[in-house]
Amino acid sequence: MKIFEMKLTGQTNPKTGMPYATATISRSNGSAYITAVVHADTPKCDRQHQVQADDEGDVFSMAECLQEMLDGCRGTNSMIHDYYRLLQYFMD
Repeated sequence: MKIFEMKLTGQTNPKTGMPYATATISRSNGSAYITAVVHADTPKCDRQHQVQADDEGDVFSMAECLQEMLDGCRGTNSMIHDYYRLLQYFMD
């Protein structure tokens, strides 16, 4: 099984029922990079983050960024590892 794209949503805004942030993680076939595009409503921004798929440190850094953006707070080590485990599907 090979995963090429994954979509994640963060915490939900109770007023609108929509997530505060969403992320699309992808890796094109044959690409050496994992790409994460995060769309956040507060503050309104779109961010793109690319890391090498064979660098565990870079991928863990991406997990830290995703966790903080989607959960809305700096997380514990186990919270970050939840994201890291998802990103491992895209690694070499």
